[in-house]
Amino acid sequence: MDDHLSAKPAASYQDENERLALEECVKRQRIDQRVSVLVFPAGRCELAIQFARLGASVFVGDQPGRQLEVENRALADGMQDNIRFFPCALNDLPADLPGDPHDIIFLRRGLSQLPYHQGCAAIRQLLRHLRIGGKLYLSLLGLHSELSDGYSGRDRPIGERFAHLSPALAARYEIDEPVCLYSERDLFMLLLEAGVSVLRTLTTTYGNVMGVGVRV
Repeated sequence: MDDHLSAKPAASYQDENERLALEECVKRQRIDQRVSVLVFPAGRCELAIQFARLGASVFVGDQPGRQLEVENRALADGMQDNIRFFPCALNDLPADLPGDPHDIIFLRRGLSQLPYHQGCAAIRQLLRHLRIGGKLYLSLLGLHSELSDGYSGRDRPIGERFAHLSPALAARYEIDEPVCLYSERDLFMLLLEAGVSVLRTLTTTYGNVMGVGVRV
């Protein structure tokens, strides 16, 4: 699952989270010329390039097979010196990441690929790579979006909610693997349980959820 989910139902909350993160980058650039940003996964590399254009040092984490694509996109935009790719999996992050500690971590919908408790563990791992006072931007697939139509995990508690989408929606969004869909309350509790100080959560018009937290 990747940015094939950036179809219209996901675009609203993605754009809002990006706007907030880019504004934070600009604010930090005024104070400290060195701003380190981690983006996971790569998506189409558009967000990484926007951060790089602001002068940030950008580190993109994704599966090894994405490296050439990411590097080519950065090269095409003349941002190859500001964007560095490193292979990793969200549920198996190395102890040390390039660019540590990061000022901003932007986590796309990849967390929905993990069961809730693994997602919580992944957030805890990411916090170790975030500077004190650094911000985490997180977007997740929503329980109250169209994705829940025919979703077999819809009525399960969040700790057990990991299931396949309906065949029609799985085909539409090319999501063959099981996913965990979140309500806004689920996201809030995830961040709290992981040790993140929650600044904001939001349910979008399309029913997806996003959150912003800070490491304290």
